[in-house]
Amino acid sequence: MATDARTESRTIGPVALPSAERFRPLLGLVVPAALVVVWHLLVASGAISAYQLPTPLRVAKTLHGLAASGELWGHVAITVQRVVLGAGLGVAVGTVFGTATGLSRTASDLLDPLLQSLKNIPSLAWVPLFLLWFGIGETAKVLLIAVGAFFPVYLNLSTGIAAVDEELLEVAEVYDLGRVESLRRVVLPAALPSLLVGVRGGVGLAWMFVVAAELIAASQGVGFLLSDGRTLARPDIIVASILLFAFLGNCSDVAVKEVRDRVVGR
Repeated sequence: MATDARTESRTIGPVALPSAERFRPLLGLVVPAALVVVWHLLVASGAISAYQLPTPLRVAKTLHGLAASGELWGHVAITVQRVVLGAGLGVAVGTVFGTATGLSRTASDLLDPLLQSLKNIPSLAWVPLFLLWFGIGETAKVLLIAVGAFFPVYLNLSTGIAAVDEELLEVAEVYDLGRVESLRRVVLPAALPSLLVGVRGGVGLAWMFVVAAELIAASQGVGFLLSDGRTLARPDIIVASILLFAFLGNCSDVAVKEVRDRVVGR
């Protein structure tokens, strides 16, 4: 009987573990759900005025109305398009500059001080200059978003390449790999985790910069919707827009994180 009990415990143990793991992703919903409950109670109790912060139900009805009319999908589509184009451009340029400064001490000495200074400029500070240079069209918005996505990629990749183990470089020399082949087969794979961390940060900043772009010079987009809610004194639209940014940004972050986990492991 003792042997049967031990066998049963070993059988049940592994079965229970996958069941618990299956629900682990839901843990991320616990805190947001609690915050929504607290939000509702604060407004319902009168601790916060409804004209300052509408109830969650009012915000949900506003989002439903915008979705039913089709207006919401147009705003979301153009914002996602701008972020994809801007983040893609920023990641590409950041990869080039990060590789150059990571491989070459001279390039780092020439470029890094300037780029470190530029990364401290707030997103809104770029807006007047970009409008002056590129007008109010899509070019200015996409380039502004690209600026935001550029810096995390550049910084992480440059640091990652500079930190590549010297032993790996010595192995490349032993096998007589050329500079390009060494870069492709040794340096970039070793720095790939750093690059993906930078991409994740860059995509996050792209969502922050798209707000600046759409608040100032746009007639469509989630940022425009946010600005429109402010103009119309509609806190339900303002909060709905903020929640949309949070949701869309989180979706993109989860996607990048999934790619990172598949490529380099957890």
